[in-house]
Amino acid sequence: MHWLATKSAVFSIPRWRSLALLLRSPFHKFTTFGASPLLLGKHGERLLSFKAQRVFKGTTKATRKSRQLTYLLEEKDQSHIMWWKERMQMCRKPSSIQLVKRITYSNLLGLDVSLKNGSLKEGTLNWEILQFKARFPREVLLCRVGDFYEAIGFDACVLVEHAGLNPFGGLRSDSVPRAGCPVMNLRQTLDDLTRSGYSVCIVEEVQGPTQARSRKSRFISGHAHPGSPYVFGLAGVEDDVEFPDPMPVVGISRSAKGYCIIFVLETMKTYSEEDGLTEEAIVTKLRTCRYHHLFLHASLRHNTSGTFRWGEFGEGGLLWGECRGRPFEWFDGIPVTHLLCKVRELYGLDQEVSFRNVTVSSENRPRPLHLGTATQIGALPTEGIPSLLKVLFPSNCSGLPVLYVRDLLLNPPTFEIALAIQEICKLMSNVTCSIPEFTCVSAAKLVKLLESKEVNHIEFSRIKHVVDEILQMYRNSELCHILQLLFKPTWLATGLNIEFETLVSECEWISDKIGEVISLDGENDQKMSCSLVIPSDFFEAMESPWKGRVKRIHAVEAFAGVEKAAEDLSIAVKEDFLPIVKRVKATTAPLGGPKGEVLFAREHEAVWFKGKRFTPAVWAGTPGEEQIRQLKPAIDSKGRKVGEEWFTTTKVEVALMRYHEACANAKVRVLELLKGLSSELQAKINILVFASMMLVIAKALVSHVSEGRRRKWTFVTLFEILEPEEKNSGDISNLMEITGLSPYWFDVAQGNAIHNNVEMHSLFLLTGPNGGGKSSLLRSVCAAALLGICGLMVPAVSASIPHFDSIMLHMKSYDSPADGKSSFQIEMSEIRSIISSATSKSLVLVDEICRGTETAKGTCIAGSIIETLEEIGCLGIVSTHLHGIFSLPLNTPNAVYKAMGTEDIEGRPKPTWKLIDGICKESLAFETAQNEGIPEKMIKRAAELYLSLNGKDVSLEKIDAKVEDRSFDFKLKSGEVYDPSSKSAKSPVYSRTKTLNSMERLQMEVESAITDIYQEKLIELYKPMNIFESAGVTCITVAPREQPPPSTIGASSVYVLFRPDKKLYVGQRLPYGTD
Repeated sequence: MHWLATKSAVFSIPRWRSLALLLRSPFHKFTTFGASPLLLGKHGERLLSFKAQRVFKGTTKATRKSRQLTYLLEEKDQSHIMWWKERMQMCRKPSSIQLVKRITYSNLLGLDVSLKNGSLKEGTLNWEILQFKARFPREVLLCRVGDFYEAIGFDACVLVEHAGLNPFGGLRSDSVPRAGCPVMNLRQTLDDLTRSGYSVCIVEEVQGPTQARSRKSRFISGHAHPGSPYVFGLAGVEDDVEFPDPMPVVGISRSAKGYCIIFVLETMKTYSEEDGLTEEAIVTKLRTCRYHHLFLHASLRHNTSGTFRWGEFGEGGLLWGECRGRPFEWFDGIPVTHLLCKVRELYGLDQEVSFRNVTVSSENRPRPLHLGTATQIGALPTEGIPSLLKVLFPSNCSGLPVLYVRDLLLNPPTFEIALAIQEICKLMSNVTCSIPEFTCVSAAKLVKLLESKEVNHIEFSRIKHVVDEILQMYRNSELCHILQLLFKPTWLATGLNIEFETLVSECEWISDKIGEVISLDGENDQKMSCSLVIPSDFFEAMESPWKGRVKRIHAVEAFAGVEKAAEDLSIAVKEDFLPIVKRVKATTAPLGGPKGEVLFAREHEAVWFKGKRFTPAVWAGTPGEEQIRQLKPAIDSKGRKVGEEWFTTTKVEVALMRYHEACANAKVRVLELLKGLSSELQAKINILVFASMMLVIAKALVSHVSEGRRRKWTFVTLFEILEPEEKNSGDISNLMEITGLSPYWFDVAQGNAIHNNVEMHSLFLLTGPNGGGKSSLLRSVCAAALLGICGLMVPAVSASIPHFDSIMLHMKSYDSPADGKSSFQIEMSEIRSIISSATSKSLVLVDEICRGTETAKGTCIAGSIIETLEEIGCLGIVSTHLHGIFSLPLNTPNAVYKAMGTEDIEGRPKPTWKLIDGICKESLAFETAQNEGIPEKMIKRAAELYLSLNGKDVSLEKIDAKVEDRSFDFKLKSGEVYDPSSKSAKSPVYSRTKTLNSMERLQMEVESAITDIYQEKLIELYKPMNIFESAGVTCITVAPREQPPPSTIGASSVYVLFRPDKKLYVGQRLPYGTD
């Protein structure tokens, strides 16, 4: 029997009786536990009440010890204890499993007070840690203790399981679980924990002297969350912290409009809300977003079947399948309000902390891509699918620009913003001046460092680069228009609406403010102290942590104090140590003679004399003897003798102490200046976020244009689709025409792509053999349309694409045993979603429809789907091998029949991968099977069976008179959206780098010489053709931290480097593919 204690009664229950019956709250992995007055004991077997101070008869020694505990467990803490119990049950390493056996679930630390070092008495370290843990009960707590960060109880088990650390004291069973890491390994430990999904609270010690037998004061220095690293102390070091993408807290609910998803970024203190989404769009967003926590609203439980089991009858089944394998919590109430409350509770924020709404209206914006569409064109990494993102950029472009374009493709912009993006790309393609490097800095990194005042001088320099590059674009006549156009896509990405003049003026203020305080590259107003008698690495180690960060003018007194202290130290060393060193060097003796020199004791940050056998056998008043008498053993900071060979003097120690104090004062002053500058820039956070995102977008688009030009892609003519009531008779505004379309994964510049022409005004019914290119055509059309409506370049010779309100691609389906659904069920579910979302402004692409069921009924279902799409009036392609469709009495007056062609080569049909009019009933199934290694005997038998069933071969044939050819032969008459005015090759080029007059003359001379050589070579080579007169030379000046414009790509270029030694380095770059 086990005893259950409450405040007013005692119950006796059988040992086997389930506690769940008493708690009346059945445990579930995803359930948030409510308050309960009962306290779970160790492994759910013992229940202790710290509110009732009575002891029952037969109390054990462990129970008597628990009477000393003064900690009162609050009722709300029980849900946190159960949360930790889940994590303990997930431990798999043998060492962590052994630690879990010593855990008790009676307090937030999981400490068993009956074990050694398990006391929670007030004043103990465990009690102090418990106070911090109570503030952040679901975070791993690392407490600084000397040279280690220690964890106990639950947290120690997590460190051993996920950070690869060993428990303190081995696996002895009489002590509470303890683990930790050295101070130098803190970053690695935090990375391991956050990668495993844990948040970490770091408690630091107050540095400095303390009274004897007194405990050091401690404080919470910061937190590390997945996507939000620990930044405490970064202002005083040169190290940089890699900032991953911020991971939001995600909430999902259901409304009358559809599904709603809410993203909350604690780092940015922002949230956004998207409503009216389909289930597929929600799942796509979950798969493309690495989130910190997931909350599901109670509205998701209310489905049309009226059942409590969410997704039981299909509705919400896709979302449920995505969520049930991940940890989540339920919440209720007003979705946005209550989710923000959850976030404040999760991160330990005050309820007064506000979050800025950065939601951008989705009105007139295309719907987000479905998951199947995104994966089948490689917008999301998918095994076996060519990646669309990889072909949009040069191989050296990665990081924030790529992520921006990925998000742009997954969430296409409005028509107006797409036009702006396209115009930016066109201008960048034709710009003739050098362009900035476009420094990319994470907005989340800027916000966190500025708010925590941990921006170091390196990061300030990067911030200055950001604002300087904005100003460089503003001051350049060619780039200024691009800067203005960047405002629209930047507003879409950040939700910030900033005026052009405001951005420029604030960037000027920020640049000037940083330039006033921070010591920038090339400035040399601070040198390390030096001395002939003190090793230079001593001064380097002592002064490099704070020198060269801020301008000397702001810390003149502190710097002068260091210089004076360094001089005094040099004099003390010279007077006390140098005579001994000279005496040792003057003494000539065989092996085993005296040794002595002045050295830097790096571990102790001191300059001492190190020697042996230098004491004279007979004191005769010779030089150096007086100094030898003054020597005393060197001691460390704890008063212990360092060694037998290290010595110092009182005068040197006093001078050394004063030098350390001066360095400490200078470092404090430098940190004050850095943190003060951070405080001043906090008011400009929105400007910095906007400017940094603007440069990320600029970097993404200029990189895309560079790669697009190399691949010989083109810009589309983009236009809006008119509503039916807005159309005139004979209007063809919904025509999509693509000339020279090539698969996006082929490089046209290498000449290995098949080009097709697509002229579409209604639905295509596409047939063709296996391996004939049907799926490739659908992917190519989908990618081109998506790139076009985003304003990007497309893999074609020319294109005219309407701004679709949605693009949906359905490819092959696979079964889902976990959901109990066959491949045909999955296909029908996706088709249902497509049909329910499609409008007359949509592009629908379906590959090999109804292939997962028996032919007759599958053909009829396919015919019905085609009729439905025809009735909707969308553009699209439906490919099929179900040739029986063409015998059905379909009501599809506007559908056009297309095929992937074949040709006879040596009497055998081969695919041409070209789109033609008509129907192709040749599948090339036998040839495909044979090419894939099916035995010839099986192929022959299959042919015999086919002949017995059909009586003849079916080859490519044209549609007879009963099926009219409904292809159209007219062209779209609308012109280009934007035709940039041509720029003269001799237009002035503005550069932010000022050069000397002599350098300008040298550049002009080099330009003139190259032009003359070029003209002479043209006359020599092309004089018979008489074309040399039209050729010209464009000279572009590229300053430091700039790059050549995209217009130089594909052109033969001569580059001249002006070396510091006033010599020239000349090289040549030939166009791509030139021998």
